[in-house]
Amino acid sequence: MLHKIEKWIDQTNVEYKQQRICCAKFFSEFEGFYPLAFLEQAYFVVVDEIPKPDFPELRQMGFGSFMDMQAGGITYKNTYYVLRHNVSSLRLHFHELVHVAQWAHLGAQDFILRYMDEIQTFGYHESPLEKMAYALDANFSEGGAKIDIPSYVVRNI
Repeated sequence: MLHKIEKWIDQTNVEYKQQRICCAKFFSEFEGFYPLAFLEQAYFVVVDEIPKPDFPELRQMGFGSFMDMQAGGITYKNTYYVLRHNVSSLRLHFHELVHVAQWAHLGAQDFILRYMDEIQTFGYHESPLEKMAYALDANFSEGGAKIDIPSYVVRNI
């Protein structure tokens, strides 16, 4: 199943490649949190509908509510997708970039496996990868201390 999901992710990222926008555009807003070199390797795509791999096997495994959840964004490797009406939300971009750092540190197969396991074990809002992203985006939006996010992810996963 992991290979099928990763193949779908790769196909999706290729399909939207021409629409990607480089996250280096956020350098001034995220300075002290994300190094420029990291942002230059991360992208986002503005969409009207969040792409998800809606495979029957995932629903059979109990991911139906996750697949049907109305998300403002979703990250696949170094590219994340945001709904058009959320594109101006810096907090959402910050949050999804935490996931880009998690993907980069864990690698695709390990990220997918861990994310799925956490969703099944804890639920979406209590999954450690999501809790990390929400805590860090809250710190950013509340004007908290600047933390090098990619380094933080490596130290805390």
